[in-house]
Amino acid sequence: MSDLSVFFAQNTGAEATEQFVVSERFKDKDGQPVAWELRSMTEAENEECRKSATRKVKGKNGVYTPETNTDEYLAKLVVNSIHFPELKNAELQKSYGVLGAENLLRKMLRPGEYASLVQRVQDINGFNQSMNDLADDVKN
Repeated sequence: MSDLSVFFAQNTGAEATEQFVVSERFKDKDGQPVAWELRSMTEAENEECRKSATRKVKGKNGVYTPETNTDEYLAKLVVNSIHFPELKNAELQKSYGVLGAENLLRKMLRPGEYASLVQRVQDINGFNQSMNDLADDVKN
């Protein structure tokens, strides 16, 4: 049997962070593209994003069922994975004429940039592994 201490919080790896150039349009004073800093999150944080994007919808016979707005969920997932730039900054939001980090992100980025960012955030949070990949990892 293996040592249980490998699962203790202090022995786990730190959250993953990475730099990602979301758009060539955001440049520093030297004209170089500025990378955004992304971070991984915990399942508890992911659950909060999912819950805040889920509403109860009244169905047949008055039965309420939970329904998740996928676009809203992904926007919250992305916002919570971005460490830099600080999307909750009031001045940044004001410069784009919006309120809220999700609205800011949609206003800042072009559709392809947003799609690339969503994909990268999903990758850093482990959504890029299929069940077959996980099974192969377990076998090895």
